Amino acid sequence: TLRRGLLTVYFVLCVCPGAGFLPFSAFLTDNFGRRHSYLRISLTEKCNLRCQYCMPEEGVKLTPRSQLLSTSEVLTVAQLFVREGVEKIRLTGGEPLIRPDVLDIITELRKLEGLKTIAVTTNGMNLARLLPKLKEAGLDLLNISLDTLVPAKFEFIVRRKGFHKVMEGIDKAIEMGYNPVKVNCVVMRGLNEDELLDFVALTEKKPLEVRFIEYMPFDGNKWNFKKMVSYQEMLDRIRQQWPSLEQLPLGKTDTAKTFKVPGFQGQVGFITSMSDQFCGSCNRLRITADGNLKVCLFGNTEVSLRDVLRSGASDQELLDIIGAAVGRKKKQHAGMFSISQMKNRPMILIGG
Repeated sequence: TLRRGLLTVYFVLCVCPGAGFLPFSAFLTDNFGRRHSYLRISLTEKCNLRCQYCMPEEGVKLTPRSQLLSTSEVLTVAQLFVREGVEKIRLTGGEPLIRPDVLDIITELRKLEGLKTIAVTTNGMNLARLLPKLKEAGLDLLNISLDTLVPAKFEFIVRRKGFHKVMEGIDKAIEMGYNPVKVNCVVMRGLNEDELLDFVALTEKKPLEVRFIEYMPFDGNKWNFKKMVSYQEMLDRIRQQWPSLEQLPLGKTDTAKTFKVPGFQGQVGFITSMSDQFCGSCNRLRITADGNLKVCLFGNTEVSLRDVLRSGASDQELLDIIGAAVGRKKKQHAGMFSISQMKNRPMILIGG
């Protein structure tokens, strides 16, 4: 009888139309009602490129390996967040595919009950070689960074060779059935804004979602307002070439405003963090490679989960600390001019 009663309660709360759902974790819900079901975990601070908008030219001082999260610590944290309602985990870096145990981590994440999506953001340099094993391990989604379609300009932006390796990785992802393959392009005035139409043209024959990202300020990337090309300016320029460009429905927690040229196989998106923030629907939390929880990409407040883990804290103690940090999350970020004056990590030490 007791079991039947519990099943009835579950059915009423979770299944019956209009009856509502079981409450989302209070630890992952902030004071503005935002439910954080998406966790981004940086696996490494290292990278095999030196992108201008991500890393200072002189490089960065890397955290000693002993102070980075170990494989077991990454999985412990992931399991805790998934248990509390996280449904999507994205692995970032640095460059996550240079971490030797990345396949092991994805394999173990795939076993977590309740985790629906495992994604990776990569620069694509090692992708073609690793992708068959990544897919076998359980990788669902791919974002590949590519800021130019001109090989010589690629070397200038990332300060390394490798354009053809990235293109090979994109083609391999399409071949293996990833759809859409997301291509992240940071647009910078005087550098690559003249390639907007070339990137859109890529979506005609290929199942790509090219995502144009407004240039964002982080320590060491020499951001200034004049370098930023706004979403509206990009959209206007694309519409001059394709007046029939149509906007697609926006999901509740989508960061990208997406559009499609009728008849094209793929689509384009815009990440408008600077000119049209989407903080009100943010459902993302970030954990840096050294184990700090960031509740906002542009916030400079961090809480070390690594230190708490290594002190032998219980899950409940960890959750109390996570809940307190989430509870302090602000309604929205400070705006691009304030952010540009704020002390924050270089992008490579945050993890996308």
